Amino acid sequence: MKGETIEDGVRLTFDNNNRFKTLLGEHNKNLRYIEESLEVKANVKGNEINLFGDYYDVKIAEKVLVELYSLLEAGYPVYANDVDYAVRIVRSDSAVNLKDIFLDTVYISSRKRTITPKSLSQKMYIDAIREFDIVFGIGPAGTGKTYLAMAMGISFLRKKEVDRIILARPAVEAGEKLGFLPGDLYEKVNPYLRPLYDALHDMLDFEKASNLVHRGVIEIAPLAFMRGRTLNDAFVILDEAQNTTSEQMKMFLTRLGYNSKAVITGDITQIDLPVGKTSGLVEAQTIVKGIDGIRFIYFSEKDVVRHRLVRDIIRAYDSYEASIPEAGCKA
Repeated sequence: MKGETIEDGVRLTFDNNNRFKTLLGEHNKNLRYIEESLEVKANVKGNEINLFGDYYDVKIAEKVLVELYSLLEAGYPVYANDVDYAVRIVRSDSAVNLKDIFLDTVYISSRKRTITPKSLSQKMYIDAIREFDIVFGIGPAGTGKTYLAMAMGISFLRKKEVDRIILARPAVEAGEKLGFLPGDLYEKVNPYLRPLYDALHDMLDFEKASNLVHRGVIEIAPLAFMRGRTLNDAFVILDEAQNTTSEQMKMFLTRLGYNSKAVITGDITQIDLPVGKTSGLVEAQTIVKGIDGIRFIYFSEKDVVRHRLVRDIIRAYDSYEASIPEAGCKA
């Protein structure tokens, strides 16, 4: 493909009709999204696209189209969501190469779906997990913190870089309400662990996942079960860490043994601890942030990879809470 400057815009010419049609999307849906999100005008004629509008917006649209086409040439199946991610990525950093992000395969799920980072922060997160032994992923819901950590854990397990995966979550209300629930201990804590099972079964078929859990290769347990243990040769994920107390966070961080990695995820705007209790995740940012070998990665609504409305909802709540000082008390 080639690009050339024309009056008030840019002309892009693509050399493969099939890839060009895929790039445009069904009924030009992908191109229409680029037009609307970047406020540019696009005219299609044959295998050419003419882009018009503000110079900066046109250059962003040009880069998005060129880089998505390059991904198609590399065999990457570009979906509608990828166009949204690409626009967001290039808009935030026009020097980025989308191939470095979208072709960084973390894991291929049982459904043959390739799991890759979808934003700059997700790419930084993946790279940090590879390089550092303890990584904190902090940000709002829907940014892939737990999902990508799970995918990395399974990848490490398959490559035999660890012997087991341990997934933990605090059961916030365990001290007061759990005892009144019917059933044995497993039945009482299972609702807290359900999201971890859901993520696991999204990556491994049910039989495979169940077998690994039954053999103890993958362990899903309340955070309290970590006390007194030393976790060697393990990939450990602590989810919903904003709901740990100071003592629980210290306990968890000091469980790490030889040849192990720990990923701690949480959203410090969604703390459910009783009033007066300090979040272990909030406190850890002050206590351990400067330690060599520990990395903090922060996500924002720009990294949300769920429905577009989730991103808008997070932004709306952030704006609302920022306008009401008291709202920050119940983070």
